Amino acid sequence: MLPAMAMAANTTFPIAPVAVRSALKAAWQKHPRYQASEARLVASRARLDAASQPLYNPEVEFAADKEGADRSTSLGINLTLDLTGKRRVRQDAAISRIDLATTEARLRRRDFVQLWLSSWAELQTAQRRVDTGQRRLSLIYRFAELAIKQFEAGDISGLERDLAQLARVEAQADQSQLDADRAQAEARFRNVGGIPELAALMQLPTGSLSTPEAGVAVAIEQLPEWQVAQAEALATERDVSVARSNRRPDPTIGLRGGRIDYGPVQDNVVGLSVSIPLFVRNSYRAEIVAAQADADAAQAEAQRVRLEVGSERRRAIDSYRVTHAAWTRWQASRGTDIERRTSLLERLWQQGELSTADYLLQLK
Repeated sequence: MLPAMAMAANTTFPIAPVAVRSALKAAWQKHPRYQASEARLVASRARLDAASQPLYNPEVEFAADKEGADRSTSLGINLTLDLTGKRRVRQDAAISRIDLATTEARLRRRDFVQLWLSSWAELQTAQRRVDTGQRRLSLIYRFAELAIKQFEAGDISGLERDLAQLARVEAQADQSQLDADRAQAEARFRNVGGIPELAALMQLPTGSLSTPEAGVAVAIEQLPEWQVAQAEALATERDVSVARSNRRPDPTIGLRGGRIDYGPVQDNVVGLSVSIPLFVRNSYRAEIVAAQADADAAQAEAQRVRLEVGSERRRAIDSYRVTHAAWTRWQASRGTDIERRTSLLERLWQQGELSTADYLLQLK
């Protein structure tokens, strides 16, 4: 674990552009998930404040008796003492719940970032597909007009002219579908607090992508899913300690003073009492069994999360490595020069070396 964490500490990850970070931060702070996370953190801190308070408050007791000429009055105060450390144990449990709420907030923030970035990338992709489709539509429009002129000049047949006109209609339908896909992508981006108008001014940082080796350097212990599972396991262990402390009785000490009148005789009295509850009807053992079962379940869940996170991490790294290599090869290829390929196709078609059907197939 330590070598992996040291490697991760020495790994430099690319930083997103300032505009992207600012837009993402603004979207997160306005989203209901952020408000829910902050509310849970406030609640956990309030529970820690409550657990830090003394468990028992003093009790004041006043008694007055009168029987014939005899009369007695007394005033006393009782206080249960936390001699078994219940306050400390509950405070530790509340601290573990704060840690759990913090890790859960970190996980929700990470999931939101992933959703926001994927929605933004989807919107950018949809917009580029619309732009590419618009260019293709313009080319097919131009090709359909050229086909009419070529037919009038007798260079192509009527079937090829009709094929060009049909391609124009199909391109219009395809472009309408691309526009609909972009509208859906905008809706999904708005659902995560994104502003499509501002997102259009930002570009995907495709030139500063991290290498696949950077993901290998991230240890499983640094992933939010594992941290949440560990925090949950620790919190349930602290709950077991709380349940055990509840089985230990705390004594109650009482001090009282008063006055007794027996006819003409008067006297002052002072009394001290100590009482200890007897857990004979309810031993509170069932609470310990339940808390221990919850702790065992949390430990098993942590092991499951570790297995799944490890395999998912490996899959993500391998998938990213393949995609990153394909993206690098695509950028380095001359075949991605769309303008050059389009000019070449049109020249071959006009020279008769490429049929109308083959030209349309390549253009699509």
